[in-house]
Parts: sequence; structure tokens; C-alpha cells
Amino acid sequence: MSLKRPPDADRTLDAREVDGEPFGPITSALDDLGPDETLLLVNSFEPEPLYGVLDERGFTHESEQVAPDEWHVEIEHA
Repeated sequence: MSLKRPPDADRTLDAREVDGEPFGPITSALDDLGPDETLLLVNSFEPEPLYGVLDERGFTHESEQVAPDEWHVEIEHA
């Protein structure tokens, strides 16, 4: 069961709907994220390789597995 966008997320990117490699759309969404906004990334697996990129770019994140094949990662500026 998929959770809908939480009320505190300003933007949502469902990486499962991206045709091809989702890294480009994810970084574009990060570039567009305002200083007080939160991005909800929905993915089919825990995107561990992304965490280092987020740290390097000055973002914090919280991850939660909400279904066997669905992870939610809330991302915001540190």
C-alpha cells in the first residue's frame, strides 16, 4: 500500500515513474528545491548511493520503508 504525499512535503518525485536512470531528475528536483521546502522521493528500494550526494550538496534526509517495494525519503536543506 502506497502512502500519499505527506502534508509537510512541498514536492514529490516518484522515481518509479522515471523512464531510465532517475539520478538526473532527482538532482534537478534538488536544484529546484527552495530553502524551506521538502522533497519527498518515492523509490522502489532504499537509495543508499544517493545519501552521500545529498550530504555533499548540503541536504538532510529521513528514509522510511513503507511497503516491501516502496521507500520514502524526505529531503530538505541542512
